Amino acid sequence: MSITGISGTLPPFVTTQPQSVQRGDTAQKAEGTGFADRINGAVKDLADAQSEAAQSAKAYEMGAETDLASVMVDQQVASLGFQMALNVRNKALGAYRDIMNMPV
Repeated sequence: MSITGISGTLPPFVTTQPQSVQRGDTAQKAEGTGFADRINGAVKDLADAQSEAAQSAKAYEMGAETDLASVMVDQQVASLGFQMALNVRNKALGAYRDIMNMPV
């Protein structure tokens, strides 16, 4: 049994490198990024999701998009992302307040 597609090429989810090599590359990339870079990336992803949800809703209202389910999924993804960002902010702010209230 072969895993090649109709065109004779491998599907995109099949890799030709061993997983140990890929994990090493990922670990090196993760070590190279700092906390601020990760936060900036998360905020950018959130902004992109909200922008995509707004564009999807606008396209549905104008009649360009006919799939209401995809519009609602985009809205829910943006909403959940915002709620998670808000909860992370609240936890970080609470931790900061706890540290500031510690006796020296």
